Amino acid sequence: MNESGGWAAMRERRMAEPGASEAYDAARLAFELGRSVRDLRERRGWSQAQLARASGMTQSAVARFEAGGTVPTLPVLERLATALDVRLRVGFEAA
Repeated sequence: MNESGGWAAMRERRMAEPGASEAYDAARLAFELGRSVRDLRERRGWSQAQLARASGMTQSAVARFEAGGTVPTLPVLERLATALDVRLRVGFEAA
């Protein structure tokens, strides 16, 4: 690419910045939560609008959440779980 080393070098420099690792982990968690909700919604055959109505959210909020664009509060996760007829489980695992 150029003399600065390309994408891999830029990623390495960015990940070394303060807070980068934490931000990456938060984005990963948001993405994984969104993917889980999308999978559950699709298994029910629901649209985003149907899930939004059932959970008291807007369709755009469901879309942002499923795309990993927001980190939800526990009450929002509980509303989604109730709407999808699943139990919300929050816990810790050894690293």
